[in-house]
Amino acid sequence: MRESGLLSIIRKRFVLLSALVLATAAFAGSFPDISLESLKKAIADKDVAILDVNGAETYKRGHIPGAIDFISNRADIASKLPSDKDALIVAYCLSEGCSAYARAAKAAKDLGYNNVKRFAPGLAGWNAAGEPLQKGQ
Repeated sequence: MRESGLLSIIRKRFVLLSALVLATAAFAGSFPDISLESLKKAIADKDVAILDVNGAETYKRGHIPGAIDFISNRADIASKLPSDKDALIVAYCLSEGCSAYARAAKAAKDLGYNNVKRFAPGLAGWNAAGEPLQKGQ
């Protein structure tokens, strides 16, 4: 009886964890991607607000130029973003498989921004393309 009770708990936790993973995957796919070339052009044109979700230490070691450290500025992120709700907002995290960007993208969406995208390759993809990093705060 004891073993079947343990199996029941394990099954319930597995079902819950599976539901959370599927929900996260579904949510993460709700933001369109921006290509490296489009992001570089938007940066050059000063036509984008970029949100880095990699954390303060990683941000200090290097981030996409002009990016905002979302984790450190989460409480007052509205003051860091443009007033134009049609402005391009791009969120990114470490790499292609990372879905942490969705926290920043959702925060922007919740603030009423309607042109929110993700840079799927993230910081690793930016580095792999040989693009420069901005260091420090």
